[in-house]
Amino acid sequence: MTIDPGLLARMRAAQVDRPAMPWGLPQLPLGVVPEKTRLAMDAAQASNFAYLNQAQTGLGFLGYPFLSELTQRAEYRNATQRVAFEMTRKWIHLKSESDQKKDAEIQVINQEMKKHKVRGWFRQAAIHDGFFGRGQLYVKIKDARRTQKELASPLLESRYKIPRDSFQGLKAVEPLYTSPFEYNSSDPLADDFYVPRSWFVLGQKVHDSRLLTFNSQPVPDLLKPSYNFGGMSMSQLIMETVENWLSTRQNVNRMIQGYSTSGIRTKMGDVLNGSSDGGDLLDRAEFFAAARDNFGLLLLDKDLEEFFQFNAPISGLDKLQAQALEHICSVSQLPLIILTGISPSGLNASSEGEIRVFYDLIHDRQEAIFREPLEKVIRIIQLSKFGVIDPDITFDFEPLWQADVEKLARIRKSDADAAVELQAAGVVSAQENRSKLAKDPDSGYEGLDVDAELPDPDPALVMGKDPLLAKTEGLEKPMGAL
Repeated sequence: MTIDPGLLARMRAAQVDRPAMPWGLPQLPLGVVPEKTRLAMDAAQASNFAYLNQAQTGLGFLGYPFLSELTQRAEYRNATQRVAFEMTRKWIHLKSESDQKKDAEIQVINQEMKKHKVRGWFRQAAIHDGFFGRGQLYVKIKDARRTQKELASPLLESRYKIPRDSFQGLKAVEPLYTSPFEYNSSDPLADDFYVPRSWFVLGQKVHDSRLLTFNSQPVPDLLKPSYNFGGMSMSQLIMETVENWLSTRQNVNRMIQGYSTSGIRTKMGDVLNGSSDGGDLLDRAEFFAAARDNFGLLLLDKDLEEFFQFNAPISGLDKLQAQALEHICSVSQLPLIILTGISPSGLNASSEGEIRVFYDLIHDRQEAIFREPLEKVIRIIQLSKFGVIDPDITFDFEPLWQADVEKLARIRKSDADAAVELQAAGVVSAQENRSKLAKDPDSGYEGLDVDAELPDPDPALVMGKDPLLAKTEGLEKPMGAL
């Protein structure tokens, strides 16, 4: 289903309510779904659409052509791209869950992810998700037979399906070229209810396990077929507020251009009663307009003409324009400084608290959208490089919020003092403190060899004294005794 953009624009320009658009399957380019393909779910879809068309709100899927056109406006593009870039700006930190050192394996995985640009492809998938409501990445396996049978078969996480050095990277596929082939629409208790098992990718049937699907804002099951099993795009979500902003900005500009109206009171009787063709009057108006600026000479007939000027107040326009822009931020959940790059006139600068809340939101989106696909990519890389999957290797998303150097130093000093006190009280051992330092990426000692043998600590330093002063204070014997 596609809404005519021209009709939509005319209705909004006339400020009338949109009529209810009929719900149905989205219109896709020829060749995406093979002709004469009839699915078992068609009857269920027809029944659902008949039930759904009872709605009278006029909301619906805008269609991929319309959503593609919206990407040409900075307001839509920035809202989506800023989120995608923030989600991949600091990326991930691979680690081992156990105390075993696996630096070599982790280094190989990092090299493979960098080689195949996994970070960039995930960013592109997030951009597609924001523009169209769904993003997908195809997993490329070397020497996989590109036959219909092979593509339609599951990509099992096994060394037989993914042999050594077979992972060739990822490829982003816009949702315009994909459509679900089959899904369960009869058993709401099943795990695969309204979850596609396979997809048509421009006529080719591809199993779902070969595609990494990103959908940050899924719609209810009743709407999924109409949205091509995608979700609500950021563009569609903020469209109303963007249109209000564009209208407000244009009207403010018009008011600024025409805030002052100048004219002259002159004799118009001959023109109004039809005894003159008005040529003299028009000549007078043209002469007045040509000489009306500050560098011209204003000439008036002292007996028949009088100059007048009306000025419209323009105070407060900046607040109206700023508020319209602020509404976009409220819907997209982006701070002003993130969306615009600057703090516009009339708006308060984004505070540190707003930025931290935004970073928490980005972290939640990373966990909800990126976690599962990234875990699958890491397992595929392990099979491709090592032949086995090590469940002990996992990752954390790097925090976006970073304390300044001085604040970080105070935090480390406080943690060190607490560790010394706990060790002195017998709550933890020195080995446990070393293990904690080795696992903490913010400690400054991440990756510390916890099994290395250490010399005995200098008792003078433990007591907070300089070793040279300790000798002069009679501390040598107590040290030897210790």
